[in-house]
Amino acid sequence: MAKKTVATLQTASKRLTKAIKMVKSPKTGAYTFVESVMAPELVDGFLKKK
Repeated sequence: MAKKTVATLQTASKRLTKAIKMVKSPKTGAYTFVESVMAPELVDGFLKKK
């Protein structure tokens, strides 16, 4: 199971969310972190996507 972290960032005009998920590499088996800044509505899709 991948670790999921979500932080909310607010700017003057937009509300953005930074999502970080831990993904296991199929080649080496090592874990890497994937970060993305997006609208709050898109976070669930980002975390569910493999």
